[in-house]
Amino acid sequence: MALNVQAYLMRHAQTLIGSLGRLARQPFASFLTIAVIAIALALPLSLELILQNALNATNAWRDAFEISVYLDKTASTARREAIAKQLQQRSDVAAVRVVTAAQALAEFRESSGFGEALDALNENPLPDTLVVTPSLAASTPEGTNALKTAIAAIANVNSVQLDTEWVKRLVALLDLLRSFVRLTAGLLGVGVLLIVGNTIRLDILNRRAEIEVMKLVGATDGFARRPFLWTGIWYGLGGGLLALVLVRLGVAALEGPVERLANLYGSGFRLEGLGWRTMGATVLAAALLGWLGSWIAATRHIRAIHPT
Repeated sequence: MALNVQAYLMRHAQTLIGSLGRLARQPFASFLTIAVIAIALALPLSLELILQNALNATNAWRDAFEISVYLDKTASTARREAIAKQLQQRSDVAAVRVVTAAQALAEFRESSGFGEALDALNENPLPDTLVVTPSLAASTPEGTNALKTAIAAIANVNSVQLDTEWVKRLVALLDLLRSFVRLTAGLLGVGVLLIVGNTIRLDILNRRAEIEVMKLVGATDGFARRPFLWTGIWYGLGGGLLALVLVRLGVAALEGPVERLANLYGSGFRLEGLGWRTMGATVLAAALLGWLGSWIAATRHIRAIHPT
């Protein structure tokens, strides 16, 4: 049993090296195929990179989900603190900031320029306010709306203000971009299958006489197919690795302009490249696509070859 497994692995190792050597003997043709695969993979990778950086750039949108809770003028200091403590204990609340009526009036006086007019008032017209920041899990239009409803039901809460319409539009736009990335990746994945399949088909036609001789001496379709499967895997691996290089070069070319643009807007945003997990998944997916494309083509065309 052990000898059979060892012999099986040895045959695969020989085929692996042999298929790589065959590609090396045709460097220009092999590179063209790998380059086409790399370009097909680099497009969805670039779109995924844009999506991830868009998500990173809009991390500050959580601040737009802050909920302003205006209390009744009749609410005491103790009641205000009790409400703040009650909200802080909720699992969907990350933080609660108390803005007293005096603090609100001082901020308004400083920012509005109506200091003399405010001095003419007999009493402070502004109420105590609680600024509630939802937790990360609740920082969605649905989650904040549910939290707003729950807060409005608390006694001594006069009104709750939340404006997330623009955030809803942003979330919808990012969802659309995510769907577009998936659709593009699927279509270009099919393109990689066709590229590899057609290349393997031409390779089989060029080696038809060799395959006929193999079948004459008793080789099975699976045995004759094996080197083509490894060739497809090499095409996929090469295309995946080259796609990562292309995307990295694109990131390097855009890092400077993006950083300068962010600085003009007073932002510390920096363009991020692909993560290790994404890169590993890309290379693995490329190898699988190469194998699948070669398997489909080799199975069909080798089966049709009959020794004469």
